Amino acid sequence: MHQQKVLIVDDQVLNHAFIASEIEDFCTPISADSGAKALKLASRLKPDLILMDINMPGLDGFEVCQQLKSNPQTEDIPVIFLSGMTDIASEKTGLELGALDYIRRPFNPEILKARIWNQLQLQRKRRTLEKMSNRDSLTNIANRRYFDQSLGHEWERMRELKHPLGLLMIDIDAFKPFNDEYGHVTGDKALKRVAQCLNQSLKRSGDLVARYGGEEFACILPHTDKDSARLIGNQLCAAVLDLMIPHGASTVSAYVTISIGSASVYPGETGSIKRLIALADQRLYTAKNTGRNRVVHE
Repeated sequence: MHQQKVLIVDDQVLNHAFIASEIEDFCTPISADSGAKALKLASRLKPDLILMDINMPGLDGFEVCQQLKSNPQTEDIPVIFLSGMTDIASEKTGLELGALDYIRRPFNPEILKARIWNQLQLQRKRRTLEKMSNRDSLTNIANRRYFDQSLGHEWERMRELKHPLGLLMIDIDAFKPFNDEYGHVTGDKALKRVAQCLNQSLKRSGDLVARYGGEEFACILPHTDKDSARLIGNQLCAAVLDLMIPHGASTVSAYVTISIGSASVYPGETGSIKRLIALADQRLYTAKNTGRNRVVHE
């Protein structure tokens, strides 16, 4: 439970200290003494819950909540208002802005703890379900659904940062003959081994490999230009070959190999997500038709 983070937003130091002391035995409290700091911490740390005062200098709690809910990176973080404003209109405004709850001061510490505990429990269950829904059941890496979501997110993030976004489309060479030769049970085992190999070979925390469909995989590579994407692709090819999974039906190698189509663009300058995928797909097709076990990047 201590891995769960609760962001306490209040310009009064004593309020921070009191709330933190009440909840620190089952979560990690984080403090922000202004709305501006709260927005930065929420975006960077992705807390499991935000407890927020309304009356603060600069951005007030209502404005902070509105900005949180309009940002795709923070819109799902639940917000509970803790306020001395006891009028119905303020409570109504807070809830209409998307807050989970509105607790009036003075509040009972035990009731506050119980509400926070319950919300954190719900968050844990929700995230467990999300994780399960984002995983491919056979290979235990990200599935197509999560790939689509992540690619859209990274496209927007790289566009804002003006950084390149790389994409690798990957296909296991001659996989149908492999299944015909060894059977589907062995084929599934090979898929799992290749998937885990690809996943473990990506060293940077922001990179993502997903099962795209059948024996095809895709890697999202943020902050990656075309030369770096090609280099990563070559490393993946070598890593899969090093697994030395026998493939007696292959015309390329005695072992299982992969072919890769590589593309990299600057989202703020070039095309669309569909265009990026199309480029990588076209180059994968070229790799498959020019010998396999290789990366095509131009």
